[in-house]
Amino acid sequence: MFSLKTPKVGSILVANPFLMDAYYKRSVVLLGEHSDEGTVGFILNKPTDLIINDALEDFPEIDTPLYFGGPVQTDTIHFLHNYAQLENCKKIREGIYWGGNLEQLKIMIETHQVAKNKIRFFAGYGGWEEDQLQGEIDSNMAWLLYDGVLKNPLEQPDEELWQIVLKRMGSKYAILANFPEDPSLN
Repeated sequence: MFSLKTPKVGSILVANPFLMDAYYKRSVVLLGEHSDEGTVGFILNKPTDLIINDALEDFPEIDTPLYFGGPVQTDTIHFLHNYAQLENCKKIREGIYWGGNLEQLKIMIETHQVAKNKIRFFAGYGGWEEDQLQGEIDSNMAWLLYDGVLKNPLEQPDEELWQIVLKRMGSKYAILANFPEDPSLN
């Protein structure tokens, strides 16, 4: 279901094919926070060449990539996961949680209770000031807003996620999924 309504926690932003911003080009962003004070989201489909153990010392081994979450505070690590039992986590949408007790997470990883396709770690996040994101959505030049059902976004293939979401938005948007990255090369 496609909506032009106001974004909310759990909404998915899909970069407009014409958005050429180096950080957000062809990105899919899950919103973790949205209020009158601003918005925080994480780019779901931009893995880096690092794994989380390259970025965090004294962290249990888990072979999962570190994702570029967005250009704000790239020296911070955040995580989204499917583990409701993790203390102090924040529910983002059905089955998706943000953060939680890091010491408990370490124990869960050490005891093999965490699957690498059920958690994503992010360096930084995307951030928008009050009304900034709504303006970018209303302009129709930066973001499309998707509030529909999407099978666990943490299990989706990174390189195809942008196209998958556009196709789920209906035929009007599915055609954009095939829009070339650089139209001048056609």
